[in-house]
Amino acid sequence: MTTTTTATKQFMTTEQLLKHWQGHRNLTRRVIEAFPEKELFEFSIGGMRPFAKLAVELISIGGVALKGIVEKNTEAYNEEGFIPKTKEDILKKWDEETEVINHYFGQISEERFQETFNLFGQYEFPVYENVLYFVDNEIHHRGQGYVYLRALGIEPPFFWERF
Repeated sequence: MTTTTTATKQFMTTEQLLKHWQGHRNLTRRVIEAFPEKELFEFSIGGMRPFAKLAVELISIGGVALKGIVEKNTEAYNEEGFIPKTKEDILKKWDEETEVINHYFGQISEERFQETFNLFGQYEFPVYENVLYFVDNEIHHRGQGYVYLRALGIEPPFFWERF
Protein backbone atom coordinates (compact mmCIF):
# COMPACT_ATOMS: atom_id res chain seq x y z
CA MET A 1 0.00 0.00 0.00
CA THR A 2 1.36 3.43 -0.97
CA THR A 3 0.64 6.56 1.03
CA THR A 4 0.60 9.90 -0.75
CA THR A 5 1.24 13.10 1.11
CA THR A 6 -0.06 16.29 -0.41
CA ALA A 7 1.62 19.51 0.60
CA THR A 8 -0.75 22.40 0.97
CA LYS A 9 0.31 25.91 0.15
CA GLN A 10 -0.83 29.01 1.89
CA PHE A 11 -3.29 30.89 -0.26
CA MET A 12 -2.58 34.34 1.13
CA THR A 13 -0.28 35.85 3.71
CA THR A 14 -1.57 38.12 6.43
CA GLU A 15 0.33 40.97 4.77
CA GLN A 16 -1.55 40.30 1.52
CA LEU A 17 -4.86 40.23 3.39
CA LEU A 18 -4.11 43.59 5.01
CA LYS A 19 -3.09 45.04 1.63
CA HIS A 20 -6.36 43.77 0.14
CA TRP A 21 -8.41 45.32 2.96
CA GLN A 22 -6.52 48.60 2.78
CA GLY A 23 -7.12 48.67 -0.96
CA HIS A 24 -10.85 48.53 -0.26
CA ARG A 25 -10.47 51.22 2.40
CA ASN A 26 -8.62 53.43 -0.07
CA LEU A 27 -11.45 53.06 -2.57
CA THR A 28 -14.09 53.77 0.09
CA ARG A 29 -12.18 56.90 1.07
CA ARG A 30 -12.37 58.05 -2.55
CA VAL A 31 -16.13 57.44 -2.50
CA ILE A 32 -16.41 59.66 0.59
CA GLU A 33 -14.37 62.33 -1.21
CA ALA A 34 -16.69 62.17 -4.24
CA PHE A 35 -19.75 63.24 -2.25
CA PRO A 36 -20.74 66.88 -2.00
CA GLU A 37 -20.69 67.84 1.70
CA LYS A 38 -24.45 68.32 2.13
CA GLU A 39 -25.41 65.12 0.31
CA LEU A 40 -22.84 63.09 2.24
CA PHE A 41 -24.81 63.82 5.42
CA GLU A 42 -28.36 64.07 4.08
CA PHE A 43 -28.94 62.15 0.85
CA SER A 44 -30.48 58.70 1.00
CA ILE A 45 -32.63 56.43 -1.09
CA GLY A 46 -35.41 54.12 0.07
CA GLY A 47 -34.91 54.76 3.75
CA MET A 48 -31.23 53.76 3.76
CA ARG A 49 -28.86 55.76 5.93
CA PRO A 50 -26.91 58.66 4.41
CA PHE A 51 -23.37 57.71 3.41
CA ALA A 52 -21.84 59.69 6.28
CA LYS A 53 -23.57 57.32 8.72
CA LEU A 54 -22.34 54.31 6.77
CA ALA A 55 -18.80 55.72 6.85
CA VAL A 56 -19.07 56.24 10.62
CA GLU A 57 -20.09 52.60 11.00
CA LEU A 58 -17.04 51.49 9.02
CA ILE A 59 -14.77 53.81 10.99
CA SER A 60 -16.18 52.43 14.22
CA ILE A 61 -15.55 48.77 13.41
CA GLY A 62 -12.11 48.02 11.93
CA GLY A 63 -9.56 49.49 14.31
CA VAL A 64 -11.69 48.92 17.41
CA ALA A 65 -12.30 45.30 16.45
CA LEU A 66 -8.65 44.57 15.77
CA LYS A 67 -7.67 46.17 19.07
CA GLY A 68 -10.28 43.97 20.76
CA ILE A 69 -8.88 40.87 19.05
CA VAL A 70 -5.31 41.72 20.06
CA GLU A 71 -6.29 42.55 23.64
CA LYS A 72 -8.90 39.76 23.83
CA ASN A 73 -11.58 42.29 24.71
CA THR A 74 -15.17 41.35 23.83
CA GLU A 75 -16.91 44.63 24.72
CA ALA A 76 -20.03 45.43 22.71
CA TYR A 77 -19.79 47.39 19.47
CA ASN A 78 -20.58 51.11 19.73
CA GLU A 79 -20.50 53.77 17.03
CA GLU A 80 -21.82 56.56 19.23
CA GLY A 81 -18.39 58.01 20.09
CA PHE A 82 -17.70 59.70 16.75
CA ILE A 83 -20.14 62.34 15.48
CA PRO A 84 -18.63 64.13 12.50
CA LYS A 85 -19.88 67.52 11.36
CA THR A 86 -17.98 67.78 8.06
CA LYS A 87 -16.60 65.60 5.30
CA GLU A 88 -13.13 66.63 6.46
CA ASP A 89 -13.93 65.24 9.95
CA ILE A 90 -14.80 61.89 8.36
CA LEU A 91 -11.71 61.81 6.14
CA LYS A 92 -9.41 62.73 9.02
CA LYS A 93 -10.87 60.01 11.25
CA TRP A 94 -10.75 57.55 8.33
CA ASP A 95 -7.01 58.16 7.96
CA GLU A 96 -6.45 57.84 11.72
CA GLU A 97 -8.31 54.52 11.76
CA THR A 98 -6.23 53.28 8.83
CA GLU A 99 -3.16 53.67 11.04
CA VAL A 100 -4.92 51.94 13.95
CA ILE A 101 -5.80 49.04 11.65
CA ASN A 102 -2.19 48.78 10.44
CA HIS A 103 -0.92 48.88 14.02
CA TYR A 104 -3.16 46.17 15.46
CA PHE A 105 -3.32 43.94 12.39
CA GLY A 106 0.43 43.52 12.60
CA GLN A 107 0.10 42.21 16.16
CA ILE A 108 -2.08 39.25 15.20
CA SER A 109 -0.01 36.11 14.66
CA GLU A 110 -0.70 33.65 11.86
CA GLU A 111 -1.96 31.19 14.47
CA ARG A 112 -4.40 33.69 16.00
CA PHE A 113 -6.14 34.10 12.64
CA GLN A 114 -7.37 30.52 13.07
CA GLU A 115 -8.58 31.00 16.65
CA THR A 116 -12.24 31.57 17.39
CA PHE A 117 -12.94 34.98 18.87
CA ASN A 118 -16.20 36.41 20.19
CA LEU A 119 -16.03 39.81 18.47
CA PHE A 120 -17.97 42.51 20.34
CA GLY A 121 -19.45 39.74 22.47
CA GLN A 122 -21.72 38.86 19.53
CA TYR A 123 -19.90 37.15 16.66
CA GLU A 124 -18.14 33.88 17.49
CA PHE A 125 -15.98 33.14 14.43
CA PRO A 126 -12.33 32.55 13.64
CA VAL A 127 -10.37 35.80 13.55
CA TYR A 128 -9.83 35.53 9.78
CA GLU A 129 -13.61 35.34 9.26
CA ASN A 130 -14.08 38.47 11.35
CA VAL A 131 -11.55 40.29 9.16
CA LEU A 132 -13.30 39.07 6.01
CA TYR A 133 -16.57 40.33 7.50
CA PHE A 134 -15.02 43.82 7.87
CA VAL A 135 -14.12 43.77 4.17
CA ASP A 136 -17.51 42.38 3.10
CA ASN A 137 -19.37 44.96 5.18
CA GLU A 138 -17.33 47.75 3.67
CA ILE A 139 -17.96 46.53 0.11
CA HIS A 140 -21.69 46.31 0.88
CA HIS A 141 -21.86 49.88 2.21
CA ARG A 142 -19.61 51.24 -0.53
CA GLY A 143 -22.08 49.76 -3.03
CA GLN A 144 -24.79 51.86 -1.40
CA GLY A 145 -22.51 54.88 -1.80
CA TYR A 146 -22.12 54.09 -5.51
CA VAL A 147 -25.90 54.04 -5.91
CA TYR A 148 -26.18 57.38 -4.11
CA LEU A 149 -23.46 58.97 -6.24
CA ARG A 150 -25.05 57.75 -9.47
CA ALA A 151 -28.46 59.02 -8.31
CA LEU A 152 -26.80 62.40 -7.71
CA GLY A 153 -25.35 62.36 -11.23
CA ILE A 154 -21.79 61.82 -9.95
CA GLU A 155 -19.52 59.22 -11.53
CA PRO A 156 -18.11 57.06 -8.72
CA PRO A 157 -14.49 55.91 -8.71
CA PHE A 158 -13.76 52.78 -10.72
CA PHE A 159 -14.26 49.85 -8.35
CA TRP A 160 -11.08 48.12 -9.50
CA GLU A 161 -8.83 51.09 -8.72
CA ARG A 162 -8.14 50.41 -5.07
CA PHE A 163 -4.64 51.81 -4.67
